[in-house]
Amino acid sequence: MTETRVRFAPSPTGFFHIGSARTALFNWLYARHTGGTFVLRIEDTDQERNRPEFLQIIYNSMRWLGMDWDEGPEIGGDYGPYFQSERGEIYQRYLDKLKEAGRTYLKDGALYFRLEGERYTEYDEYLKAEVEKVKAAPVEIDDAIRGKVVRAESRDFVICRADGSPTFHFVNVVDDIEMKITHVVRGEDHLSNTSKHVELFHAFGAPVPQYAHLPLILKDPQDGKGKMSKRDRGALIEEYQERHFLPAAVRNYLALLGWSPKDDREKMDIGEIIEKFELKDIQKGAARFDEKKMAHLNQEYLKELPVETYAWHARPVLTEAGLIAEDADEDYLQRVLALCQEKVDALQNLPSFTRYFFSEDYPKDEKAKAKLLKKGAPKQRLAEVHAALSQLSDEQWEDEAINQAFMDLAQAHGQEKPFQWWPITRFAVSGTTSGPDFVPMLTVLGRERVLARVQRFHDQLEG
Repeated sequence: MTETRVRFAPSPTGFFHIGSARTALFNWLYARHTGGTFVLRIEDTDQERNRPEFLQIIYNSMRWLGMDWDEGPEIGGDYGPYFQSERGEIYQRYLDKLKEAGRTYLKDGALYFRLEGERYTEYDEYLKAEVEKVKAAPVEIDDAIRGKVVRAESRDFVICRADGSPTFHFVNVVDDIEMKITHVVRGEDHLSNTSKHVELFHAFGAPVPQYAHLPLILKDPQDGKGKMSKRDRGALIEEYQERHFLPAAVRNYLALLGWSPKDDREKMDIGEIIEKFELKDIQKGAARFDEKKMAHLNQEYLKELPVETYAWHARPVLTEAGLIAEDADEDYLQRVLALCQEKVDALQNLPSFTRYFFSEDYPKDEKAKAKLLKKGAPKQRLAEVHAALSQLSDEQWEDEAINQAFMDLAQAHGQEKPFQWWPITRFAVSGTTSGPDFVPMLTVLGRERVLARVQRFHDQLEG
């Protein structure tokens, strides 16, 4: 049985688009599912638009998503070079084959590939010129996703431009032949090119690979209708790296853009996705990109991380926000994050949610404050809390003792529960009336910090 060989062939002319990432991922998944080889080759023949920084973005984005390549740049392999700009001698050799077979001719300085078929000329009323056309036999494409697709080329086409540079159609086929690619998994927008490519495979006497054309990705519902483009919100992988999405969550979501397991589950680890991934299960209809769904999936991944791993992801986010030093105490950091992990929907929102744990400079919710101050005797409540909590030593400062201090305070004032002390105390120490569980929050903040903040807010109040 022939080993599966697939390839991803991006151009380093721009940022890494969601559609490109999905194409790369589906190729990578199929290679891993079949135990085959995933080849990365770079289509860098557009010298005017190629940029080294864009090439680095391709590498970084693929590695961030966990897509390692088996052959290609920085790895090597038996079928290089893996940059098209370095394969000129190979392309010339294949051009010579076509010339020798009588399958080429020059026209207006460009080299055309001559299709086989019944020839005739047609007078063009608009251009007032004779245009040579070809009535070529239809090409039947066996597509793993779309089934039988019949296409026919009506014209000969350019394979080498007047400046001597070979065209996309030509180099694409030559590279696939030379690299022994068995499956071409690419976007639906390439389907119209496939008959040209099949004609070239036939001309070279090479086996035609199995094609699989992926469905289009439509815009996020918030952006309107139509095909997703590089200008649409959320279209670039770099954006999710900058917003500290988890790579595993983004990769999981991309796998669901046009493919799903038969049980319709969404959250799946990569091993299970690889195990279940089949080209025949890819849908024909367009896939809809929905950033809210991806964000929700990311949140589910975040919630399930071990706190040590969560802290590893959180540390650079909090460092960039200026809340912690690079050598911040790991034990305190993990205690804070263990409280907040379930509540925070995204790592990018972690600094605003946890600021009061690390800094005395934290915002105060003025609406919540105004509402609290309308309730009976807030200054007195704070004085009572300060007195009750001051009775606890540093050694006693744990959840159970703090909770008991509040219960004793409530009972001393004839209350069953300390509901009238909790909100004003929470606001005094955090500037908000929401957040992680109240008593554990006080425990983690520590006795000295809690008492100082309660006293400070007490002193700011009139009455």
